[in-house]
Amino acid sequence: MALRNIRIYGDEILTKPCRPVQMMTPRIKLLIRDMLDTMYDANGVGLAAPQVGILKQIVVIDIGEEGSEALVLINPEILETDGEQTGQEGCLSLPGQAGMVTRPNYVKVKALDENMHERIVEGTELLARAICHECDHLKGIMYVEKVEGDLFEVTDEPEEAAEE
Repeated sequence: MALRNIRIYGDEILTKPCRPVQMMTPRIKLLIRDMLDTMYDANGVGLAAPQVGILKQIVVIDIGEEGSEALVLINPEILETDGEQTGQEGCLSLPGQAGMVTRPNYVKVKALDENMHERIVEGTELLARAICHECDHLKGIMYVEKVEGDLFEVTDEPEEAAEE
């Protein structure tokens, strides 16, 4: 397991657009594995390459639904959106903070997988939110630019177990 340092809000790299991945290389494969390890270690739902200092169009997402697997999206392109949802959103690059953001409730994205095969992914609710959030990172856009109202503090403390 190799963890990468997550860049924090204010780091200039988070404001830069990313370059497309032209071909799969051992370094890109290692980057993807490291991104997944880093995301899981930080208890995140998604992570984009610029968040670990690499200006490549790569995102990893795992919303933690039973039976689902982690998504690796290379050079993602949102093809279609529909509906609307407003909800709390946070980011590994802005720990301890969250804000209310309106995103599409449905998204359809075209991307390459880790084998450079084209795939179409459709998602609703949390998956749609995560795809849009991570794709924004690839354009140098952070969710704080879309927050409605003020940011607020959140904690990672586990909820207390119900008494028996």
